[in-house]
Amino acid sequence: MQEKGRIKWLFVGPGIFWVLAFTIFPLLYSLVLSFLRKRLGQPASFNFPENFVRAFGDYRFWDTLKVTLLFVVASVVLTVTIGLLLALLFNREIRGRRVFRSLFTMPLFTAPIALGYLGLTIFHEDVGAVNTILRALGMVNLPRWFSDIWLARLAIIIVDVWQWTPFCFLVLLAGLQSLPREVYEATALDTSSGWDVFRYVTLPLLRPVLFTVVMLRLVEAFKILDIPFSMTSGGPGAATQTYSFYIYLTGLRSFNFGYASALAYILLVVMMVISMFFFNRLREIYE
Repeated sequence: MQEKGRIKWLFVGPGIFWVLAFTIFPLLYSLVLSFLRKRLGQPASFNFPENFVRAFGDYRFWDTLKVTLLFVVASVVLTVTIGLLLALLFNREIRGRRVFRSLFTMPLFTAPIALGYLGLTIFHEDVGAVNTILRALGMVNLPRWFSDIWLARLAIIIVDVWQWTPFCFLVLLAGLQSLPREVYEATALDTSSGWDVFRYVTLPLLRPVLFTVVMLRLVEAFKILDIPFSMTSGGPGAATQTYSFYIYLTGLRSFNFGYASALAYILLVVMMVISMFFFNRLREIYE
């Protein structure tokens, strides 16, 4: 029995160490830092709740939060909508379905920082693929993707949607394929309208999956950093600086670890509130 116990810990131990070292410890350590005035090379001093009060009076906090909310709304709406349309399209027998599925899921397995640099080359204002095509079509006033505020934001949204649409597509397709066929057979006796079937049968049955996808996308979208970092470096000006980008600049550029930790915990609280809302709605659906 003792030998079996030791073998058990050999399997469980690495997982426990990983969670403690890379999840629990950073979480608790950053919580302590958020209560301190802590900069690199300077002695720490307790200043709770100064860091949190400072955040709500910081104009960059509000500016980056607005930019983040813009990205979140646009990205979540587009990824879920396009993913659902693709899932409905491929939830039937069509030629080459497996090949198309594989192609659609490729961006999901690419590092976001790499996609950001790829987006930088695609939307480059002089030699990028997009402007090259527009120039070949005869357009004279080419869009200045990284000089115009809204075009820069649009470029980031496009790349983010490109990356995360496959995730929504896969989850929603799995949800569609799990729906009971008997319901559709019974519905076929009452109506032949595809829109009515989608509105009154597919959408209500798929609602738990949709809630889950939207929740996961919201949490992921709020953390967007890699793509604006590699594509625009937060520019032009600070037009594409997201909330996570601001945390990065505060903690790893200005080395203000205390304030950066407080900013990160504010984001954590927001994510927890959003998650609790969706979990409560899911509980209501299943009840």
